[in-house]
Amino acid sequence: MNIMTKQIVIATLIILAAATANIAFLVGRGGMPGAPGGPTGVVPPPPPPISPPPVNVQETGFGKFASEEEFKAYVEAGQAMSASYIGGLGLTSMRSAGVGVAVDALSGAPTPLAAPAPSFTGGTGGAEVSPGRVSETNVQVLGIDEPDIVKTDGKDIYFSTENYYYGRPVPMGGVELMAPGFLPPDYAQADTKVIRAFPPAELAERARIERNGELLLGGNRLIVFSGNVIYGYDVSDSAAPKEAWKMELEDNTWIETSRSFNGKIYLVVRSGLRYDNPCPLPVMTIRGASISIPCVEIYRPASVMPVDVTYTAFVVNPTTGAVENRVSFVGASGSSIIYMSKSALYVTYPHEADIFSVTYGFFNEKGRDLFPAALFEKLDKLAGYDLSQQTKLMELQILFEKYVYSSDGDERLRIENELGNRAADYFKTHRRDLAATQIVKIGIDDFAVKGSGTVPGTLLNQFSLDEYEGYLRTAVTVGGSGTIFAGSVESANDVYVLDEKMAVVGSVLDLGLTERIYSARFVGPRGYLVTFRQTDPFYVLDLSDPRKPAMKGELKIPGFSSYLHPVTDTLVLGVGQEGSQVKLSLFDVSSAENPKEVSKYILKEYWSEVASNHRAFLLDDKHQVFFLPAGQNGYVFSYKNNTLSLTRAVSNVQAKRAIYLDNYLYVIGEDRIVALDEATWKEVKSLSLRD
Repeated sequence: MNIMTKQIVIATLIILAAATANIAFLVGRGGMPGAPGGPTGVVPPPPPPISPPPVNVQETGFGKFASEEEFKAYVEAGQAMSASYIGGLGLTSMRSAGVGVAVDALSGAPTPLAAPAPSFTGGTGGAEVSPGRVSETNVQVLGIDEPDIVKTDGKDIYFSTENYYYGRPVPMGGVELMAPGFLPPDYAQADTKVIRAFPPAELAERARIERNGELLLGGNRLIVFSGNVIYGYDVSDSAAPKEAWKMELEDNTWIETSRSFNGKIYLVVRSGLRYDNPCPLPVMTIRGASISIPCVEIYRPASVMPVDVTYTAFVVNPTTGAVENRVSFVGASGSSIIYMSKSALYVTYPHEADIFSVTYGFFNEKGRDLFPAALFEKLDKLAGYDLSQQTKLMELQILFEKYVYSSDGDERLRIENELGNRAADYFKTHRRDLAATQIVKIGIDDFAVKGSGTVPGTLLNQFSLDEYEGYLRTAVTVGGSGTIFAGSVESANDVYVLDEKMAVVGSVLDLGLTERIYSARFVGPRGYLVTFRQTDPFYVLDLSDPRKPAMKGELKIPGFSSYLHPVTDTLVLGVGQEGSQVKLSLFDVSSAENPKEVSKYILKEYWSEVASNHRAFLLDDKHQVFFLPAGQNGYVFSYKNNTLSLTRAVSNVQAKRAIYLDNYLYVIGEDRIVALDEATWKEVKSLSLRD
């Protein structure tokens, strides 16, 4: 039997793997064991079936494991499911550039970041002069702070530096050489600097904390997320920070995300599964006391899915570091997304396609006229058996191999071409069956599971989710590279609306065919979506009626936007790329049906951190300007009169962030801080951060 014959033998699965019958799959170069011209031998029996264990599923579709044995059986069933995926491929995460914006979580209106920084508890003390305006970190939901490398309380700036400075002297054989881009460990400056910032004339370094990482600040507590250790510092006297508590994560546990809200820290960690001895799962140590999670406290979805980690969400008291509440759930590393509103914490789980079900569906719908009825009688029986999909796939392979081997070359050629042509139509109709995302809702008030729902496709990042007036809106990509059938299925993009019980009540389908989502932003009753392949379709969605959402307007322009920020009620800023340069676009969305690019600016930089980190962006609506770092420089742009113009450039600062205090803008770089007067845009003072 030649290689073409062997390709045709399993064309049914090949089609679903790569939309072609010309790629060999599952069958190797040797003929079928025992077949004429092939190696002799006995076909090995399929592995024993692994059935999903029972679970005490609540109305939410989520339940806790009843025992350690059930936990192990669930994990084993998920592993068997993963093993049967075509080519060993699983669902790939499509996380990319973060898309952030300060938006009121209740009204959805863009809000100036000028409120005092949120506090955990108490005040900062002192009687120093205080600014009238204090910027905050650019976050997804106004009032829910996110960790970042820069925080301010209006008096001091807390800046967590990178691991080294460019161009510092490196001693080599008694001679100091400049080595930009590399320094040995002895010269690493991994610390958090405390800088007196207001008034700007007093700009000076006050203290250093010998830890670096992302920061949260509130009241008299500075939280430093440093590797797998979390530190709480008392900064009542910012000139002399003192360690108040320390939380050490276990070696197999990592920080996934954190938030601060209403005087509490919400921390989510990810722990790798210990397959030999899964429970209790050690997670962290606080003040010498270990916290472990028993199996019976861990939630799981009703249906079996491949899992390799356990997520645990904690409510932490920032003053003492004490854990006040917690909830744990299984998930998949690198592909779960976490979003927090003022009422709930949402956690997503990817669902990869059941390959057997997709294959069986293809034959049942498109292939009954190509094969004898007797073959389908056996296939129908196989579909009804309580076996793992891996076992069913092996049996399906054997069934079709036997038929194809008995056919002549003309018939095999006919089947090959028919299946190839019919696959395209099948995928177009069923691309939403190839991957799905389950979303679990956990109430903030009691940390209990409130519900779960499922949408087709895969999410980009946390900004693909948004809660508004009790409804959850989500943007997904279906087909394309986000599925196990990468390269086979034409991609499309959908928006779904779920109610409080996590049931889908509305949808907008088939946006940006052949493209994928590059950025998403939900703002009150509106939604903005950017998809990209060769041009940048900018979509405006009307979500005012959650049960009848609609796409209202579309604009196609060169390049793409990976960050969307509503700067006014009628203007949306897009930060992205055109060719190899940073592109800024100002969209007029006063008419949802007719969005316009009213201004465009090409920045002579290859990249801006804003493209992948929304926290690097700053909007100052009082002066109608915004800041973004790009390359080694910092840029201040004006959007007055619906026109983008470069107001001020600050060069060679290794710019990372900017904040404003009163009417002064501070550009913060790895090597120095520059304070600018926003009335004249002249430098008031600068501070070197080098030793």
